[in-house]
Amino acid sequence: MTDTTEQARIRVHGLEKAFGDHKVLRGIDFESARGTSTVLLGPSGSGKTTVLRSLNVLETPDRGVIGIDDVEVDFSRLPPGKAGRKQSGRLRAQSGMVFQSHNLFPHRTVLENIIEGPVIAQKREYDEAVADAEALLDQVGLGDRANAYPSQLSGGQQQRVGIARALALKPRVVLFDEPTSALDPELVGEVLAVIKDLAAEGWTTVIVTHEIRFAEQVADQVLFLDSGVIVEQGTSAQVIGDPREERTRRFLKRILDPG
Repeated sequence: MTDTTEQARIRVHGLEKAFGDHKVLRGIDFESARGTSTVLLGPSGSGKTTVLRSLNVLETPDRGVIGIDDVEVDFSRLPPGKAGRKQSGRLRAQSGMVFQSHNLFPHRTVLENIIEGPVIAQKREYDEAVADAEALLDQVGLGDRANAYPSQLSGGQQQRVGIARALALKPRVVLFDEPTSALDPELVGEVLAVIKDLAAEGWTTVIVTHEIRFAEQVADQVLFLDSGVIVEQGTSAQVIGDPREERTRRFLKRILDPG
């Protein structure tokens, strides 16, 4: 299903974002190689979700450069009006977003939820979109639920539909914003298993999560953020297994040993 040669390389340089007087991002720099998984860790308010939303231009950075393969936007020089919206739209089209809550249309079937983006937004042929959606549902273990409605699914199943919906857009990068935070604990594993499979297939992913053990298993690169800056970055073995910075150690201790 996935042609890993088409997956993206991400470049972020000098990313800044403020909401009013509050500076949320203070100069974020990192790269993600094609076909790798980058995990963003950090306390609430550290800026990790704003980084993720900036990659998809759900938040427009105040300045800095974001590139996904051959599409690059310098937000310091983003032109006003239609030209700026066109640049932002090209960057947004490179990624698919999986949110904390599933945001499925309750009055549409699973299949209808998945094909809406490809058919309506991307103007793809209906039969092609249906075939892709059915293959994706098989991939996430829900091949028999195409005609079900969201209310007939568990939270974990709904989130897996959300993943299939993001993949149906054929993005270069898949972004996950704490994809298990709204789930009951017993449903977390089924969603994490799908994300691990995507990473193993060679998708380029960026994941915001508090699931530290999952991050250890899936991440090629871990970024630990605090107060809008990257405090520490490296492999999961370095950042999680043997962190250099005291702030990172305190955070991990609080998550892994809350008692």
